[in-house]
Amino acid sequence: MNDKIQTAVFAGGCFWCTEAVFQRLRGVQSVTSGYAGGANPNPTYEQVSMGNTGHAEAIKFEYDPEQISFHDLLEVFFATHNPTELNRQGADVGTQYRSAIFYVNEEQRAEAEKFIKQVEADGVFDQPIVTTLEKLTEFYPAEDYHKDYYNKNKDQPYCQVVINPKLKKFKEKFASLLKPE
Repeated sequence: MNDKIQTAVFAGGCFWCTEAVFQRLRGVQSVTSGYAGGANPNPTYEQVSMGNTGHAEAIKFEYDPEQISFHDLLEVFFATHNPTELNRQGADVGTQYRSAIFYVNEEQRAEAEKFIKQVEADGVFDQPIVTTLEKLTEFYPAEDYHKDYYNKNKDQPYCQVVINPKLKKFKEKFASLLKPE
């Protein structure tokens, strides 16, 4: 295994959606859905869903920076969710659906901060970005039934109505960053 493999943790609403996007990126080795940013150790989906643990639904992924840059990952992240909606993504509402980057080192924090400032200066979004930059303290993997959810449940209504359109736009915009199918 490449000893340069790095870790990143992003929260952009429902982790099923974010996982489905990042699994398809060249250079991404693995993606795990889970919980970050809260105070309770080993939270369950039911606890996080109540919105009072402080955790966000997030993905932790391993990537090869020789195949995909952190900057490219940020571009995909900001293009595949709405970073201007506070504590929600579409119909999913609550702090558990907040937009957040859980940085694992100061380089990630600085690059994310610079990226956000540039996107705002360029006027990419009509509203201010509310994505938080939070130091990763713990990441708790989600229960097994959440793992690889989209790939195992493509016929489910949520996948059909929410994830499929997101993946379609993502594949069109970021074709050069996709893994071969």
